[in-house]
This record gives sequence, C-alpha cells and structure tokens, in this order.
Amino acid sequence: MANKFIVAPAPHMHNPHSTQSLMRDVIIALLPALAVSAWVYGLGVLMVTAIAIVSCVVFEYIFQRLFLGGRQTITNLSAIVTGLLLAFNLPTSIPWWIIVVGALVAIGVGKMTYGGLGKNPFNPALVGRVFLLIAYPVQMTSFAQPSVSGYVDAMSGATPLASVKALAADGSLAESLGSVDLSNMFIGMMPGSMGEIAAMALILGGLYMLWRKVITWHIPVSILLTMAIFAFAVVLLSGEKGAVLYEFPAFHLLAGGALLGAIFMATDYVTSPMTHKAMVIYGIGIGLITMVIRLWGAYPEGMSFAILIMNAVTPLLNKYIKPRRFGKTSAK
Repeated sequence: MANKFIVAPAPHMHNPHSTQSLMRDVIIALLPALAVSAWVYGLGVLMVTAIAIVSCVVFEYIFQRLFLGGRQTITNLSAIVTGLLLAFNLPTSIPWWIIVVGALVAIGVGKMTYGGLGKNPFNPALVGRVFLLIAYPVQMTSFAQPSVSGYVDAMSGATPLASVKALAADGSLAESLGSVDLSNMFIGMMPGSMGEIAAMALILGGLYMLWRKVITWHIPVSILLTMAIFAFAVVLLSGEKGAVLYEFPAFHLLAGGALLGAIFMATDYVTSPMTHKAMVIYGIGIGLITMVIRLWGAYPEGMSFAILIMNAVTPLLNKYIKPRRFGKTSAK
C-alpha cells in the first residue's frame, strides 16, 4: 500500500484563521475609513476604489491562468485587499487609466512575478503606488479639496504634510503648524488620498484587527512611537518651546500615510518579520526612515519608501532574530 503519510515543510503551527478570513477582516477594518472618505470627497471615492479592486482581481486571474497555473487564488480575497490599499494611496481625482496601470504593476510586478501570495518580498500595493508616484508625479500629487456637498475634482490643494514642509523651510515650526488644524486632520477634513484622511476611522479599523488577532501591537506601536519621539527631538533641538513640542509629533502621526502604513501595510504577514523582537526593530526602522524622508527628503511623505526598504530587510531579521527552539532551555 502506498505511503500516504505526508509531512509538510516547517513551521508546523496551528492557526484558526484562514487566508480568506484574515483578508476579510482587513477589508472590514478598512470600511470605516472608506465610508469617511466617501462622505468627505463624494462618490468619486467609490469609483476609484471599484476600479482598483476590479483591476487587481482581473489581473491576478489573468496572471494565474496564463503563467502560474494551478488553483485560482482570487477567492482568497488578497487581490481585493491589494486593490483597496492601492486605492487608499491614490488621489480621489486621479484618471481611471492610471489606476489600472497601478493595479497592473501591483499585481503583475509586486505579487505574481514572485509566484503569488506568500512569496512576494514587497507589499504589492506599495509597489504600485511608488511606481505611479515616479511615473505620474503630477497626477499623484493633485488632491481634491474636501467637500461634503459633492465631489469636485476641479479644486485641488496641498496636503498638510506638503504645506508644513514648505512653510517650515521659510520659518519656524510653530508658524508652519499654524496652517493646519489637528482636529480636522483627525476627522478627515483635509486634502489628501483616502489613506491620508480619517485618522479616527483608521484607528478604529486597527483596534478591530487587534481584537480579531489579525495583527499584534508591535509593528504599529513601534512605528508611531519612533515617529513621535523623532519629531519631539527635532523640536527640542530646534529650540522651539510651548505647544509645538506636542503639536509637531501629533501632526506627523495624523498626517500623510502614517496610520495607514503603520496599521494596514507594514503589518502585512508576508513582508513583515515573524518574531516580536524583529517586528519592533522593523517598526523602528520604518519610523526613522519615514521621518528622515519627511523632514529632509525631496518628498513630503516617506512612509511608502520606508516600508519597502524595511521589506527588503525582513529576510535578514528573520534569519538572525529567531524564536527559541521548541524544547530548548535557556543557558544557565
């Protein structure tokens, strides 16, 4: 009789969550931010999201069918999550064909080129976003103004990050922060992509994923805490005093893609480290690189670049920072 005892490669771990259930929870966690974005910018948000999701699903189906073969993977919902996250990184007034190009790069280059989900070293949605930022910088930095009365793509404005960075170059940090309203940033009334607004909704989604044990606190907290400490140190070294000591760190946590990146993108299972200690180092690296790019780089935002750079470091962290072997006692 043939031997039917088959042993799969390590690690041998039991987890009650399937890939599909994990992706479903991420989708649910993103819905509050999607709702706030639709309220702030109008139905154009839903159009951008629908085009991104449909494009990602179609491209994954095509690549799987033509090049990889095997069982179709679109049913695990990962392509939908990639489409959602790509949409959250785009201006709401961006032309539809650019969204399709971004989806092609995200799925074709960032994911399926490496063999599909579980084999990609970089976050696919960020690969698509960074490609579009380099290829179409004007369209990727033209943001619609918030308008709860409807979607108006003829009006555009600079994001708070871009405004503060430009003003800080000519004046003090306190004066530059006078151009922003932290309370509006918290609820989402500011120009930016879908993932740059609705801080309150993104935090709510993060708490849901923590409750569902989809993510742990290590990566989000280490990223955001590093950014806050870095910003606080910059204010101290600049000689600024008063409320700016606390407003500047709070601004950087609420502005740009800090919360979206820390909660939803840096925590991707495939591209982030496996152990908690490595996760903290990974998060600190993302926080430091983000702040360096924001304060002294050519771009006002740095989260996407920081996550991709630390994605490349993840294999090294996994190699040198390993959990204790099962059954091994600590040295006395």
